[in-house]
Amino acid sequence: MPKRRPYPSDLSDARWQLIEPVLAAWRFERRGRALDFGRPPEHDLRDIMDAILYVDRTGVQWRYLPHDFPHWNTVYGYFARWQQEGVFAQLNGLLRQLLRQREGREAEPSACVIDAQSVKTSTSVLASGQGIDAGKKIVGRKRSIVTDTMGLLLAVLVTAASVQDSVAGGQLLDQVATEHPRIRKVWVDGGYRQHLVEHAASLGIDMEITQRRPRARGFTPIPKRWVVERTYGWLMLHRRLARDYETRPARSEAMIHIAMADLMARRLTSENTISWRDPTPQTKQQIPG
Repeated sequence: MPKRRPYPSDLSDARWQLIEPVLAAWRFERRGRALDFGRPPEHDLRDIMDAILYVDRTGVQWRYLPHDFPHWNTVYGYFARWQQEGVFAQLNGLLRQLLRQREGREAEPSACVIDAQSVKTSTSVLASGQGIDAGKKIVGRKRSIVTDTMGLLLAVLVTAASVQDSVAGGQLLDQVATEHPRIRKVWVDGGYRQHLVEHAASLGIDMEITQRRPRARGFTPIPKRWVVERTYGWLMLHRRLARDYETRPARSEAMIHIAMADLMARRLTSENTISWRDPTPQTKQQIPG
């Protein structure tokens, strides 16, 4: 069967070399648990990952995947299984460590930033899984993320938009304290309550609430916290994240992990993320930021 023509979202050979070990290890472990019943693999993992990236980058529905990819039901099956088994989070963690080390940082961060973004949802999201963000007047879901000081994703939590920032922030702090024990400092905005500061202190983390400078007009980057806002900008390069299209919050979190892994892999290989401003792939520049 002739090889299909590549799409702009496809993995380059250099990026596939970064991602392949994680997926190959997953397949080896799965076969070791006899879940394949001794049958040889039917699908190439690179083709599956390319199809998932195509959905994440373009925003198409699973059923609208081009026919030169594996069948959409197969691709979605791998996506769901990898989400359930934490493969995307593992991949995100590996690439983050590689990128931090390349930038001369410690593999594990000692400081982080928390922020939340409310987004509208599609008709595929159940009404019971949505809420109203009264401050931003958005009906939908809320994405709360934790990044290091480079803007690289440490943790993500998707909830109804009505969930208070401090409630989601508390869950994220617990996760960060467990998975990243070196964290000792965190910056948040004024939407996070004082009781969250006390909760952070009980975990050995110093939380600082950063505010917009008095009398500042127009767009003014807020010290320390601007990096997480930039991360949201990076994520918007993936159209699947322009709204929340996922029925389950966990699948929405997986799409964010995939987008961030794609961005970090491109940065590690010095490949641009293609956008309407620059439709021609280049290798001499990094992604914005």
